[in-house]
Amino acid sequence: MSFIDYFAWFVLIFLLLTAVAAFVAMAMAPGYIAKSRNHPWTQAVTVAGWVTLICGFVLWPVALIWAYVDTPKKEEGR
Repeated sequence: MSFIDYFAWFVLIFLLLTAVAAFVAMAMAPGYIAKSRNHPWTQAVTVAGWVTLICGFVLWPVALIWAYVDTPKKEEGR
């Protein structure tokens, strides 16, 4: 094998590791955001981030938006 072959393998492995790292970072993002914002349903947002990214990317933005949305606090008189 020549230098070009070794370099090609290195680039291929590096790209695969980068893709896996990006996938994991995207799956963890909604849960991390919800935890840092003290969201009332942090665990649910975390699970939604992983499940929607694994089962289909289409609903992953909904989990990300949910991480930013807080429920309104109830007033004590009502």
